[in-house]
Amino acid sequence: MYPMSGPYVIRGSVSLPEAELMWRFSRSGGPGGQHVNTSDSQVELRFDLAKTEALPPVWKERALDRLAGRLVDGVISVRASEHRSQWRNRETAAVRLAALLAEASAPPPKPRRATRIPRGINERRLREKKQRSDTKRGRDGRGWG
Repeated sequence: MYPMSGPYVIRGSVSLPEAELMWRFSRSGGPGGQHVNTSDSQVELRFDLAKTEALPPVWKERALDRLAGRLVDGVISVRASEHRSQWRNRETAAVRLAALLAEASAPPPKPRRATRIPRGINERRLREKKQRSDTKRGRDGRGWG
């Protein structure tokens, strides 16, 4: 078995713990021709989000909340079968899981502060609207004959 291509960083110094990743392999329906029938190239990667200690508690809470629809007993699962080789599918699945956890554990965006529209901008908009209106009114053909 090949070593993984390195720690899959979620964000900052936090990465996916290799020991907590559960791999499952099965036959893939993807590319590969007759090769598909003989090799287990589809990869399913599972990660127990509810029990992990690798994520800071705040991130873990956020991720559990945001991924609630995808979790089965606190476990998140990612599949990959795009590539012909199991090795590349493993890489794809791990990167996909890391990206999913990074997005789910990200802090919420800062709320937008309401600001007033400057008076000058509003006046300019109304002035341009009036000019356009006058231009169109001049096209009605009245007074031509």
